[in-house]
Amino acid sequence: MRQLDVSAPRPNRRRSVSRRSATGFGLAVTTLVLSGCAGRAQDGFLPRAATEGGERVTSLWNGAWIAALAVGVITWGLILWCVVAYRRKKDDTELPVQLRYNVPMEILYTVVPVFMIAVLFYYTARDESALLDTSKPADVVVNVVGKKWSWDFNYVKEQTYESGTQAELTGEPGAEKNLPTLYLPVGQRTEFVLTSRDVIHSFWVPAFLQKLDMIPGRVNRFQVVPTEVGTFKGKCAELCGAYHSQMLFNVKVVPPAEYQAHIAELKAQGNTGQLDNSLNVNKVMNEDQHLVPSAGSN
Repeated sequence: MRQLDVSAPRPNRRRSVSRRSATGFGLAVTTLVLSGCAGRAQDGFLPRAATEGGERVTSLWNGAWIAALAVGVITWGLILWCVVAYRRKKDDTELPVQLRYNVPMEILYTVVPVFMIAVLFYYTARDESALLDTSKPADVVVNVVGKKWSWDFNYVKEQTYESGTQAELTGEPGAEKNLPTLYLPVGQRTEFVLTSRDVIHSFWVPAFLQKLDMIPGRVNRFQVVPTEVGTFKGKCAELCGAYHSQMLFNVKVVPPAEYQAHIAELKAQGNTGQLDNSLNVNKVMNEDQHLVPSAGSN
């Protein structure tokens, strides 16, 4: 087999490569600047955590990015070093050896990624276990029922509820006021008991930095402790059908006295008891029925 003539002149692509590099760099900078609109740099550009658990998520997120950037810098450095150190010289008349083994280097490239994945897995599993821990007694228990395409909120201990209807997004200011609104007391532990009326949904409040699927026939749970008063947006994070994008709700984190006033208002409206989960297309499985008082029976 003939060896290629490496001394033959090549077309000058330096200018076009430089232009592509500049364009790519510009796009990267633009993306970074725009992403900054979502949050602060110290939060990894995530929404600022409004719960105790959200701080744990932010810490894990930042740690993962720092590790990824460190690996990236090392990798880019090695690539640039190879480009400079082993570039073609003017007096080179033939290609260097294109295949050469280095056993220590091969072992290093195998062991280091495995070690990195193990460390990342450890911290992820640790934080996931803490975020899904429901062993602590909750001050407030809310059975959140997902349905096409809205939300029902059963306040379990208070024996009252709020039923939502599908959002009508007109594009006019103030449309969000008609969305179903979940009230939570600030500084108190709230447990969400998640059930689905029909298909798979996902309960997500971005400011809580935590979400969990709602699976027909099953009950999922997690707890949060809201740390600041305010109004936050909630949505379904699972593609659930034609009007998935309109499956929205509000979350109002308020002082305990205001929370109790809202509960009293719901009862005064006649919303006493619980919206029964036996209305679900798929009945709650026997092993999960003790988790939600309104599960009904099979």
